[in-house]
Amino acid sequence: MSATEIAERHFSAAMVEAGAGHDAVCRALLSLVVAKYLESRQLADVQSELRFVADNCDPDTDFMFMRP
Repeated sequence: MSATEIAERHFSAAMVEAGAGHDAVCRALLSLVVAKYLESRQLADVQSELRFVADNCDPDTDFMFMRP
């Protein structure tokens, strides 16, 4: 099982358990991910990772390296 499949399975279970409180669970999971990253990565590296995700979260925008 891939890392993505594992994460999707647990994320889906958390969303079901949360019911309508998806935003709160997503914020909590994001905080946990950041805390785990900071155990082994420098602050600037974690910030860069988060900026990359934020800058590229629009599903209708192609990445600069994508070709038509």
